[in-house]
Formats: sequence, structure tokens, C-alpha cells
Amino acid sequence: MRKAVQVIIAMLLIAGALNAQTYRNPAYPQGYFRWPLDLSPEIVANMGELRPNHWHMGLDMRTAQKVDQRVYAAADGYVAFAGVRPLSFGRFLIINHPNGLSTLYAHLNTFNPEIEAYVTSEQYRQESWAVELTIPAGKFPVKKGDFISYSGTTGGSQGPHVHFEIIDTRSGKRLNPLLFGMPLADNVPPILTKMAMYDRSRSVYEQAPVFFSVKKTDSGYVLPRDPVIRTPLSRVSFAIDAFDRISGSPNRDGIYKAALYVDNILQTAFVIDSIGYEDTRYMNAQIDYRYKANGGGYLQHVSKMSGDRSRVYHTYGGDGTVLLADTLPHQVRIEIADAKANTVNLIFALQRSSEGPVAPAPTGSFMPEMVNILEKPDFEVYMPEGCLYDVFTPTYSRSNSSASMSITAIHQLHNETVPVQEEYTVRLKTDKIIEDTWKDRLVLKRTGKGSSVQKTRLQGNWLTGKFRDFGSFQAFADLQPPFVNELGKGDTVNLSAARSIAFTPSDDFGIKSFRAELNGKWLRFTNDKGRTFIYIFDERCPLGTHHLKVTVEDIAGNVTTKEWWFKREAYVAPVKKTPARKARAKKTPVRKTPAKKGKR
Repeated sequence: MRKAVQVIIAMLLIAGALNAQTYRNPAYPQGYFRWPLDLSPEIVANMGELRPNHWHMGLDMRTAQKVDQRVYAAADGYVAFAGVRPLSFGRFLIINHPNGLSTLYAHLNTFNPEIEAYVTSEQYRQESWAVELTIPAGKFPVKKGDFISYSGTTGGSQGPHVHFEIIDTRSGKRLNPLLFGMPLADNVPPILTKMAMYDRSRSVYEQAPVFFSVKKTDSGYVLPRDPVIRTPLSRVSFAIDAFDRISGSPNRDGIYKAALYVDNILQTAFVIDSIGYEDTRYMNAQIDYRYKANGGGYLQHVSKMSGDRSRVYHTYGGDGTVLLADTLPHQVRIEIADAKANTVNLIFALQRSSEGPVAPAPTGSFMPEMVNILEKPDFEVYMPEGCLYDVFTPTYSRSNSSASMSITAIHQLHNETVPVQEEYTVRLKTDKIIEDTWKDRLVLKRTGKGSSVQKTRLQGNWLTGKFRDFGSFQAFADLQPPFVNELGKGDTVNLSAARSIAFTPSDDFGIKSFRAELNGKWLRFTNDKGRTFIYIFDERCPLGTHHLKVTVEDIAGNVTTKEWWFKREAYVAPVKKTPARKARAKKTPVRKTPAKKGKR
């Protein structure tokens, strides 16, 4: 039997080459877009790299570890959109092109002078630093290679680079830039480190997968211990730990495609060629979320989850899982490819060792593609269709709270090992008497995978909120206003030596808004990284004495307002004295001679 399996595997290696192109890459224009930097083309991330709660949606282009590199239009068109988003793109531009595509450039610093002036005027008109500006088609036309901005590290960036996307203008789908002939040499195939197998008659969230080590050979990857996997399971699926590399780069990039063949028949494939931002959270369905949440790395399912509504997966004649209806050996090939068609294969045989019953889902399970409800005396959950990717049995516990200003018990709903796609409704009941002064200052807080807080209102004895993660839930009365740091000391603060003003307000449950006024007019403070608000002195604050008013509101509606007078005078930085200057400045006493002593 072993020899027969080895022969079949050898035949499969030959046949695999004939079926490698079952899924064909889209035919995109080659060379239409230029590299938007005058630097050697290098990337630190590709499209499809796995990130918390999302796929990376474009290329992160290196800028020599520096900011303020010049960024150029990738093709002819016009600037159609300019935006400023904290903890996201930062400062970004979108250019529409005549071929029906658009390009996005993000984490930028100052735009070119015309665009910068327009964005600044709109920020002051809207009295908001964060803006989303749709720009008329004829206002800022560009030619391929025109200067549009300086690079930066604004928004959610962790270091200097330009985030670049190619977009189907009509649908908004992000297209893989590596399919457009970008000048990046790549003849390195993806690298596979291990494989995992799952019992798909059970929830993937309620099992630990079986891991298999892999070995690279001249003809592809194999299972070094035994080329045959024998299992009593009747329905299985596989996940891979794999990454890609661009030639000459040490970065671990995301893989473009993985396909599963059984007996040389394509069953399923995932392909990272076109993704909309409305679908990017489905990355949580593509990975073994439980394994990652417990400290493991990223395992990518080759077969889709039943509640995954994204269009990343393609199935052919089934749901993408492997059904073992007999005890014969079946040949399995997992093909992994990058966007340049560099491909590797993992080849093995799969055989069901015995017949076994399929375990039904436990009573009380939450099901994908269904409405799920949990009701307790003082805690209720309503989950609409589309929230879950796989079946699982939720856990719940209740404990009393001793936290200050808590008005409910602590309700623990499952944990962070199960992801949620859409918002669901949580209701908590309080048995405490709520003072009238509290009723407009109530918040719901979820803790677990991070935390989230939202304002709520009392309806009878119930408080309601919407969330997208499991965790512990509790309601509070928040009567404490935000804290705002001081501008400086004195009745009139001297800021002559300062280049900027910064405030980092804080609050027990979170800041909702920040507003600053200079001499009664709105003043633009940036809030790029989400906490500190910064104003860099410009022409709106000339030399002289000024009045500054800052108003900060928290999520519950508590407000702190502070006011200061400050002055700015012509400032000359003190000259740092070198030893030579110190010697010249030191007064040398005049020695009196006897002759001089005699004079009066």
C-alpha cells in the first residue's frame, strides 16, 4: 500500500503542473502606474499580509527610513479625495485615473502647496482637524510623475513609509498592486513552515488542531514522518503557516493564493486579488483565531468557514472541506503561490482509518448564519445573522462588582478566542436607584480583547449597547470630567521659546471631543496618534498676547473647559558658550604698577 501511495503522489506532482492555473489572475494593465517615489523600489508589506482584524490592503513602500521624501502621481488623472484620519491613514490622497482605477497614498506629511492650502481652508471652514474631502474633478489635475505630497509616518503608521493602494473606482475594491507589473523583482516562492488539520464535524473554536511538520525537497514539500495521514475523521480541513518573500528582502509578506486539490480535483482556493474594506474584517475567519488569541502565530484556513461571506475564497462543487466517505487513500495537494506565480506544493495522502459517528452540535450552541439569543435575568444578548463564522457553545458567568460608580454586575460572555464580524446588542439590568443627575451620564464598558466604551441611556431598568467582541460587560455612572493639563505657570504664560502647544487630556472612560479657540476663533490642533493634541505655531498666532480656550468632552458628556492668557515675543535663543567664548567673556583685572600707584 505504501508503495502504491508513493507512486500516486509522484503522478500527482506531474499532473499538478497541468492544473496550476485553474484560477487565473485578472488581466490588469502592465506598466500603467509608475513607482510613486524616486527611490529604489522596496516594500515592507504587501497586500494580504495578516494584521489584527484585517488584511493589509496595499503595499507599504520604503522611504529610506526617512520622512519628507517626495511622492508623485502614479499616472495621469486628478486628485479626487483628500483626507485626514487619526489612527488610520493619517493624511492621505486619492487620485482618479481615466482607465477606471484610482490610487491611494497614505501616511503623508505636507501635501503640495495648492492641495495643502485647500485642505487647511476646509479644516478651518468645518472646524475639524479630521476631514474627508471629495474634490471636484477639475480642481487638481495631475500628470504622471507630478509632485503631490511629502511622505511621512502619520496616522496608524509605526515608521516612515508610504501606503499605496490601487482601487477599482466604481466598486471601491482594492486590487493587488503586484498584479500591475510593479518594478519589484521576485523569483522567490512562498515558504511553508507547518500544516494543521481540523475535525470539521466540530467547531474550530473548540478543538486544538493536529500539527504536521513539513520538509522542503527538490520536488516540493512533503510530510517527513509519513506521507500518509490516517484519521478516523470523516470531514476534515487544513490550515497552513506560510509566508512570502520578495527577492532580496527579509520581510515576511502575506501569501497570495492557496489551493486544495483532492485526487487532482480542485476543491477550494483563497486568492488575495480583490478585497473591499467592508470585507477586510473577514480575515478573522481566514485564520485560526483561537490559536492566534492563545499566543500562537497565524494559521490560514485553506477551506472557508461556513459564516464567511467574503469573496476571498472560491469553492468548486462543495464547501471546500474534505469528505472521507470511504477508507481508501486519497491524494491531497496544497498549492501555495505568490502574485508573480512562484509556486510550491505540499503533497501527501489522506486515508480514513475507521468508521466513526459524527458528533452533533452541543445543545445551546451559537450558530453561524442564524439569529442567536442569550437571556439571563439581568443580561441579554441578541446576535443577528452574519455575526459568527462557525458554531460554538458560549460560556457565561456573573459576578458582583465593587468598582466605584458601578451600577450593574459584571457579566462575562465567552472570551477573545472567538471572533465576531458584525455588531450585536447587549442589554444589562440594574437594580440600583439611579439619581436624576446620573441618568445622562451612563456608559457601558466591555473589557477583554482591548476595551470599548459607549454612552447609554436607561430604559426602565435596562441599559443597551452594541459591540463587536466578546468579553466582560458592566455599566457605570461617570460623573468625573476629563483631566486637561496646564499650559504653563503665571497669569500670562510666556511661550516665546515654544514652537508648539500640546495637550494630552485623559478620562476614566475615554475622550469624545477636543476643541481649542484662539481669541474666540477655532484653532487647528492635530490629533494624529489618538491621544495628544498639538498646535504648531503659524501665522494664525502672531507675536503678542493671546487668549486660549480649550474644551474637552468625555464619552459620558462631562465637559472640562480651561482658559489661559499667553504671550509670544521675539525670541533669540541664548548662545551656548564654548570654552573660548567663556574665556573672552571673563574680565581680566588690570594689574597696577608702582608708577600707577603714585598717580592720583
